[in-house]
Amino acid sequence: MSSVRVTVLKRTADVGLIEEYMGDEVKGSRLANPACEKFEDGQEFVIDDLAASPEGFCVWAWSDLHKEILTLASGGDMRPWVKYPGTAIACCTDAFRPVVFKLERIEAE
Repeated sequence: MSSVRVTVLKRTADVGLIEEYMGDEVKGSRLANPACEKFEDGQEFVIDDLAASPEGFCVWAWSDLHKEILTLASGGDMRPWVKYPGTAIACCTDAFRPVVFKLERIEAE
């Protein structure tokens, strides 16, 4: 099995959805800084242990990305949807503040 590099491409936020649908008890803090606070743009993780999320990784994002990580680590590709072999683009399922990730298989040398 190969390792997989996970890079945070972009943290996004839909302020309109937050304002309209997010619960009032959390909305105020989210509007002040709407981007996900678990990650930073450009942050990288190398996944060697496919059974456990890396330290500090959001458990919800890990659950969302795990199937793509397993596919890449076992030699699979996301083609024709992604033009680069060994690469996937995926995001967490937070509808208010999704984070977009690039996943890349690290070929053994």
